[in-house]
Amino acid sequence: MTSNFFCYLPKGYGFIDYDIPFTMAENSVKSNSKSIYMAQNCSNPITYHTLSNRLRVVHRYCDSRVECCGLCVMAGSRNEQPEQFGLAHFVEHTIFKGTDRRRSWHIINRMESVGGELNAFTSEEATTIYSSFPAGNLARAVELIADLVSRSRFPEAEIDREREVVLDEVDSYLDSPAEAIFDDFNELLFAGSGLGHNILGNEKTIKTFTSATCRDFLDRYYTPGNMVFFYMGPATPKRVVATAERYMGHFSHPDTHVDRVVPPEVEPFDIYRDLHTHQAHTVIGARIPGMFADKNRAYSLLTNIIGGPCMNSLLNVALRERRGYVYSVDAYTSLFTDCGEMTIYFGCDREHVKPCRRIISDTLTHLADSPMKERTLSAAKKQYIGQTIVAAENREQMALSTGRALLFNGHVATRSEIIDRIMSLTPEHLRMAAEAIVSDRCSILTFG
Repeated sequence: MTSNFFCYLPKGYGFIDYDIPFTMAENSVKSNSKSIYMAQNCSNPITYHTLSNRLRVVHRYCDSRVECCGLCVMAGSRNEQPEQFGLAHFVEHTIFKGTDRRRSWHIINRMESVGGELNAFTSEEATTIYSSFPAGNLARAVELIADLVSRSRFPEAEIDREREVVLDEVDSYLDSPAEAIFDDFNELLFAGSGLGHNILGNEKTIKTFTSATCRDFLDRYYTPGNMVFFYMGPATPKRVVATAERYMGHFSHPDTHVDRVVPPEVEPFDIYRDLHTHQAHTVIGARIPGMFADKNRAYSLLTNIIGGPCMNSLLNVALRERRGYVYSVDAYTSLFTDCGEMTIYFGCDREHVKPCRRIISDTLTHLADSPMKERTLSAAKKQYIGQTIVAAENREQMALSTGRALLFNGHVATRSEIIDRIMSLTPEHLRMAAEAIVSDRCSILTFG
């Protein structure tokens, strides 16, 4: 198996911009079918449909020789009880280990034999199973994914073998302090909630998982009303809906209640852990509103300004370009259904931790105290919108974003809606967003 066959969702992959890369029409109109809606007059029209068993289907047309489809499930590590930590990710692994119709080898070979790929990943609030493949193999992919979700057997022998793989993944992750520090930070920031633990789980819980444990989780959350089927490619909406109905229309549809308890607020902390690492690693962050809050676009833009992927971000210029303190400094915004977090990460020599912290604090304080000049904000908006256009060229990510947008938002935002939201931001919006992460509201964790 390839290393990217299974994965958990890494840091920074929150819900900040799932609807950014979309290029839909300005308006959506109702079609002849009561359950189908299509965005007209655009290069990538989107069609919605709901199957008889309540499974939602979203189709995005793309003139391509590659197709992508899959299922987004509203179930992730946040749905686990303490004795189940790591179960959502473990089910994502073991769902590929055998069904009533196939052994693991046949599952792996089904899409690879035609040059396609089968992948999956887990986040705090969702799991996605999908395939990318040469056009003309839609039925093959949909039937396989349906088989995995509805007929997985979780054979004990395969579970025991995969358990060792997952435990090795946990060890590998813990050996990377630049990654592990985010989990430790979240355990502190979201203490006492389903967001306050590692997606991968731990050795104690992983060793307890059985075939029955996995099957119960699958039966509880992998239900039509809790999932979205997404497609992107050249096939017509009619064909995609018919294929989904044929292979997924039989899915049982009991009501699924997804528990969401808002994490309690915690006092800001400043913790240093001596791990004898060669380099010091630091995360600075704070709680912010969730994905449905009106303010989330301001946080997204602010994140891009202070520590986005471009070399001209404020902190990259201040810490790396001018002083050579760090190799990289990054800012992330992760938005969940009822809360979120904004974090800044940097790695440096131990003697540079304090000056880096001071510079970051001064930068955030300045943004909170002094509204950004209109000209500066206009340039930041232009850059941010340009990045979304570039991101839209990644068709696989666009397909995944389409599914997750429908799963969590109930619709896929149009490009004009997204641009309007960004352009409507004012210097005061950015200033207020910066206030949420100034030094006296931030928490800090350092590995040294």
